[in-house]
Amino acid sequence: MAEVQAESLAQDRAQRVRMVVLRIFALLIVLAVTGLIVYFRDRLEQFAAYGYPGVFLVSLAGNATLVLPAPSLAAVFAMGAVLKPVLVGLVAGVGTTLGELTGYLAGFSGRALVENRARYEQITAWMRRNGALTILVLSFIPNPLFDIAGMAAGALKYPLWKFLLFCWVGKTMKTTLFALAGAQSVKFIERFLY
Repeated sequence: MAEVQAESLAQDRAQRVRMVVLRIFALLIVLAVTGLIVYFRDRLEQFAAYGYPGVFLVSLAGNATLVLPAPSLAAVFAMGAVLKPVLVGLVAGVGTTLGELTGYLAGFSGRALVENRARYEQITAWMRRNGALTILVLSFIPNPLFDIAGMAAGALKYPLWKFLLFCWVGKTMKTTLFALAGAQSVKFIERFLY
């Protein structure tokens, strides 16, 4: 009986060590991505000139940083006027969703740095009550709270596939609306020019 308990304790300890290593690795990824984005921030808008792949890269980078926002929605708006807006919205939706993994990983690592602790607690409560709706609504509305929602989702070990799915739906709806608005703005301005 003592051997079984000792073996169980050893397995628990090994599991905790693996989890700590995984969390540290997640935190290092978040810090590395944020550092790269801050370093290359001036060059992000140039990627939009490369069409749909550029929209994807700008959207990915614009949502991958937790420190300084990058102008991804402005690029989506502008590219919606040049390319097919629905396709721009879909591509940007995928890019923004993948970029939000940094917030999820920061929360998962257990080292999420949250300036507004009250807001974090509020969003965590929303996530506990209805995580899918919280992610969907906050990813659709242009606001800085989604990073906090991503951190809360990671900290609560909300299923990654659900986080990505509802984030993608909300982000894709938002980016498609911005791309359509960009396309319509060109048509509106052309009426006055011609």
